[in-house]
Amino acid sequence: MVNYMLMITADLENLTDLQPQEGCDDPNFTYYFKMRCGNCGELTQKETCVSLNETVALPKGTTNLVQKCKFCGREGTITMITGRGRPLTQAISESGKYSPLMLFDCRGYEPVEFSFGSSWKVESLEGTTFDGIDLSGDEFAEYDEKGECPVMISNLRYMFHVVK
Repeated sequence: MVNYMLMITADLENLTDLQPQEGCDDPNFTYYFKMRCGNCGELTQKETCVSLNETVALPKGTTNLVQKCKFCGREGTITMITGRGRPLTQAISESGKYSPLMLFDCRGYEPVEFSFGSSWKVESLEGTTFDGIDLSGDEFAEYDEKGECPVMISNLRYMFHVVK
């Protein structure tokens, strides 16, 4: 069992608190990433989707994903662990650090190549909320009428950090 924390960062212009639409533990938010088999090292060809509202019963408990490697046939699971993520603030972004988003308990697989996708929200420094943001194009640009300034998310980056 290895736990991987998905860490994100981006350049936030006049913005703060980048996170999934309903917060870091949003049950409806779907995480998309490719996975590497822990047995044979094969990388999945397509992105796998994992969300809190989808569970699979196991002999002892539940998990969010059960998947078999197409190459070697070995089965692996991914279980999402809530309560450890927090929004990416402007202060964290400016410091060049990453913010933890979601913790994954991975058995038989290693997550790689995260895709940001859609259903994000962010707040301007003036308090305007931007909902339903699609970050699949790697950036977001808008104008904050209330703050009378441009806002932008760019240079999206992620990493999976092993947590003990």
